[in-house]
Amino acid sequence: MTRTLHITIGTRPDRSDLADTLGAIDADEAVEPNPSRLCIESLATFGRIFRPTNLELLEAIVEHEPESIRELARLVERHPPEVTENVHELADYGLIELEDEGRAKRPTVWYDEFEFSGDVPLRGLDPDSDTPVAP
Repeated sequence: MTRTLHITIGTRPDRSDLADTLGAIDADEAVEPNPSRLCIESLATFGRIFRPTNLELLEAIVEHEPESIRELARLVERHPPEVTENVHELADYGLIELEDEGRAKRPTVWYDEFEFSGDVPLRGLDPDSDTPVAP
């Protein structure tokens, strides 16, 4: 079974059925799992999170399953402080998890693929900030 992370840009996920789902859980009823979702607030943030250096880190984590951030830095041939900063950003957005392995943090990825959706306006955006520009 493929584990997919559904990613949208600039929209909030529909939570209209949240009350029903919580009620079913409280009543010990079976609940259908919802797909995992990540909402990115702006196109600029999306570009920062999914820049090539971060995608390289995600790929290295999946392919090599490093035991620590330091090992990950060696795999991608980058300085550990830079990789640590990028790894924490990915973890802050839920794209990776950091598991305690003694004194080290082991980066892990729980999904197999991304699915992107959402509307991206081509007019009215300041390309540096994603703030709408007055016409």
